[in-house]
Amino acid sequence: MTSFAPDSIVLNRKLPLWYQVSQSLRASILGRSPRDPLRLPTEEQLAEHYGVSVLTMRQALKELEDEGLISRHRRRGTFIEPDARRGTPVRLLGSVDAIVAQQSGMTAQLLEHRAVPVDGELTEYFPDLTEVASYHRLRSDEQTGEPTNHARNHVRPELAARIDPEDLARWPMTKVLRDVVGADISRITDTVEARLADPETARLLQVPLLSPILHYTGVTFDTAGRVLDLAVIHYRGDRFSFTVTLDAT
Repeated sequence: MTSFAPDSIVLNRKLPLWYQVSQSLRASILGRSPRDPLRLPTEEQLAEHYGVSVLTMRQALKELEDEGLISRHRRRGTFIEPDARRGTPVRLLGSVDAIVAQQSGMTAQLLEHRAVPVDGELTEYFPDLTEVASYHRLRSDEQTGEPTNHARNHVRPELAARIDPEDLARWPMTKVLRDVVGADISRITDTVEARLADPETARLLQVPLLSPILHYTGVTFDTAGRVLDLAVIHYRGDRFSFTVTLDAT
């Protein structure tokens, strides 16, 4: 039987290895194609794939099993749950893969893609540019079709020229920039605040006007300190969880 092939990652030795592996595998599972096989490789094969010990791999798999994304059967192997979807909040410890995992597992519809001038608040993020590429997407729950959030990404034009819009229907922008375009991502700064739904957001998310929503701003930087992507996302207040775990060690 053919096994599901997860993505590869470069591990950050400053973060728990099991955590990074679980988040990378989680993002691969939630972003998989319906045609992909459900069976995962063995623990030993996955450990070799990620370059970690079998014990670390076992801990990462337990995290996904506890979340209900996979099931493990003695003698048969480990399988992705066919209806795997986001269940519990992701524990964010500073990994880009955690950001990818948080944004994965939804159906995305590209509503608009065009060049926009750099003016107003965009000037703060792209002072060296006159225009950026703007992508507007609506994300929906794969099972119910219920809208969960709508996102606007402003991306540097040299990166946008290498983005296939079809990839944005399957993957979060962060993953497309890092794994498809090959952007040199150094860090991402996240800000989450409560707001009231404006007319456009209320219509797209199918919520009452002025109902509570969560306003997320994510700024992606390269190693030179330039902004690669400015993401502004409006989440339905009843469909989003944001949990931060601080490691005292």
